[in-house]
Amino acid sequence: MSMELNKIFGAVLLAGLIAMLTGFASQVLVHSKTPEKNAFVVATPAGGAAPADKGGAPAGPAPIAPLMASADAGAGQGSAKACAACHSFDKGGANKVGPNLYGILGGPKGHMAGFGYSDALVKTGGQWTYDELNKFLYDPKAYAPGTKMTFAGIKKDADRANVIAYLRSLSDSPQPLPQ
Repeated sequence: MSMELNKIFGAVLLAGLIAMLTGFASQVLVHSKTPEKNAFVVATPAGGAAPADKGGAPAGPAPIAPLMASADAGAGQGSAKACAACHSFDKGGANKVGPNLYGILGGPKGHMAGFGYSDALVKTGGQWTYDELNKFLYDPKAYAPGTKMTFAGIKKDADRANVIAYLRSLSDSPQPLPQ
């Protein structure tokens, strides 16, 4: 029995020595050099400032007026299906996790009585204009930091304009298009 244990211990020791010698041999045969300059430079803001400009990309949504000229309410209705998980769109429809959106365009922020809007959204005040909806739908958390709405936003300009065109159609008297 003791002879078997010695053989096992010897085999493990030999395997360790071979692995160690292989490592030494690879260092002798392959001379790696660290490049003087990184091949890929990651832009980092100095002192924790805002992120660097992303190649001229706009920092916010595109102006809505030109986009509304070619917006399609039908396509917006299709895109708004993602919103239907939290919102209803019918006139007099019930609130869900989010408020009913019928008549939102041109209405006051916090337009549904009895719905518990977040303080962050209520503090923005005013009416839901084309520009305000455009900014909110682009990035709800940036528009009203602390909002209860967990939606990430609609980054594509055409999709956002289509949804706003659809919301415009949900009214007894739709708002005139922006100039």
